[in-house]
Amino acid sequence: MSGQIDLEVLGVTKSFDSGESNLIALRDVDFEVYQGEFQCIVGPSGCGKSTLLRIMAGLTKPTSGVIKFRGTEIEKPHPKISMVFQTFALLPWKTVFENVELGLKLRGIPKLERHRISKEHIDLVGLKGFENSYPKQLSGGMRQRVGFARALATDPEVVLLDEPFSALDELTANSLRQEVLRLWRDMGKTFVMVTHSISEAVELAKRIVVLSSRPAKVKDIVGIEMPWPRKRASPDFESYESRVFSLLKEDLNKLYDMENEEA
Repeated sequence: MSGQIDLEVLGVTKSFDSGESNLIALRDVDFEVYQGEFQCIVGPSGCGKSTLLRIMAGLTKPTSGVIKFRGTEIEKPHPKISMVFQTFALLPWKTVFENVELGLKLRGIPKLERHRISKEHIDLVGLKGFENSYPKQLSGGMRQRVGFARALATDPEVVLLDEPFSALDELTANSLRQEVLRLWRDMGKTFVMVTHSISEAVELAKRIVVLSSRPAKVKDIVGIEMPWPRKRASPDFESYESRVFSLLKEDLNKLYDMENEEA
């Protein structure tokens, strides 16, 4: 991880008009993402983690505040920022190869070049031999590998991951976590991942941004000083896990007390 900042989240607030009232999902969220780091974002269920990631990707506009990529404000999807979705988001009528080359095609990359790049990234994520398969012919883990290949094929500087393992069984998820860690370390990209799993965040992240309950603010940023690979049963791992859990529990307890007072 270098000292250069890739992403700045500056005073981001997001509200939704539900008709009768204004729902505030995020309020004055501030943090930085450094070049080459693996950062995770955790928070209580429904606090707006995925909404924040979509704002960082330029897919959703904040109500106020800005996102900057290397000093320049992001107002729409950025060619150097790609995203891996929880639900795979593959086009079912296209093959693995066609799904992976989609972003390259949209950018006008010549046919021979995008074929070379797509094949390279399909091989990179362990799907060699499945180029002509359709999503329905693949397991959940394989479909998510297609999502990773598609996100990486456009040569982004920042890869955003929205709970990429939550739709998978634990055995598949564990295998893919190791693959993602390998890709991050080998490629030198900046990864930012939203997860509901504290253990997953401690296993992967250099820093964990802990959000409060809605309207979400940054409650704390926890740096993880452990070498990879990290063993979940180690005392250091359990200590970090306990620290993050305590931060989340503290906020949930306050929310529970407020609900009881209103009742």
